[in-house]
Amino acid sequence: MELVHEMTLRCVVGGGVLTPGPGPFGVRVVASLSGGVVTGDRINGTMQGAGADWLLIGSDGYGRVDVRGQIVTDDGAVVYVQYLGLLEMNKAVGRASIDPTAETAYGDQYFRTTPRFETGDERYAWLNTSVFVAEGRIATDGVEYEVFRVT
Repeated sequence: MELVHEMTLRCVVGGGVLTPGPGPFGVRVVASLSGGVVTGDRINGTMQGAGADWLLIGSDGYGRVDVRGQIVTDDGAVVYVQYLGLLEMNKAVGRASIDPTAETAYGDQYFRTTPRFETGDERYAWLNTSVFVAEGRIATDGVEYEVFRVT
């Protein structure tokens, strides 16, 4: 088994963050996606349409990431993406969350996701039949992931 880098996925958070507050499962934070860019050897495009992260912050200091959105490739395909994962809510993440000029490096926190892609476009059918893992970081305008295909 190997990991093959397939893309860098950058999601821009914009349009507001809603915080329903503490509930029975933790603190829910809903961050709307307002765009983004996907770059790779086999796929390039932009994040478009409805999308958000329905983050759930638990009492254990970890956020449960739950993101959904769409990629429109440079050659016109539409790819749905959903990923679940874990984000360590440490001091670096806290600082980046309140300071719009702060960001984290990939090693500053445990931030891992498992992206799942769906498309009906045959040029990107490989996305439907592969398992992916990603490492994330907080960027000044949202989040960025290095996405790897598991072979």
